[in-house]
Amino acid sequence: MEEIMPRWAHLCIDMQRMFNEETAWNVPWMAKVSDQIEELAARLTAETVFTRFIPPYSASQMPGAWKAYYEKWDQMTLDRLPRELIDLVPALDRFVPPARIFDKRTYSPWIDGRLHQLLTHDGVDTLIVTGGETDVCVLATVVGAIDLGYRVIIPHDAVCSGADATHDSALKLLGVRFSVQVEVTSTEELLANVG
Repeated sequence: MEEIMPRWAHLCIDMQRMFNEETAWNVPWMAKVSDQIEELAARLTAETVFTRFIPPYSASQMPGAWKAYYEKWDQMTLDRLPRELIDLVPALDRFVPPARIFDKRTYSPWIDGRLHQLLTHDGVDTLIVTGGETDVCVLATVVGAIDLGYRVIIPHDAVCSGADATHDSALKLLGVRFSVQVEVTSTEELLANVG
């Protein structure tokens, strides 16, 4: 693994209570990757940005196909979902601050340019991406980061999904098709090469 230079950030995707607890969007794998993500966040606290996926109050607030999406998942809109479930899981919430929180309403955190502006201001050129789900929000985050020119490192044991087949396919896609821009590694190897 190439040594990581100091201009990087740890971008942890959507490790929230609504994906960890008994909801329609529960991701059972979260428990399997939580220790690795917690270890990375503990080591890289000041460089960590936690994204949170924020549902609308109701489906009618959303445009286009998002309206139909939230009509299907109406139990996950904020008029029905307890607000505390959008919070980070407690094991990670304790790192804020100095870790930062970035709220988003779509799979990708790049849509409105705020995150890219924040990272550019910090001089970041390399992202360590962890969290969930590998085949949805992590995938959207990584592809957007590639388009913006970031080098991306994914510790395969620190990303999770609710679907084994698409998790494996997403990691293979990112590691093989984007091999110049994306490196898939382990948390142990990554931590041996940072700070």
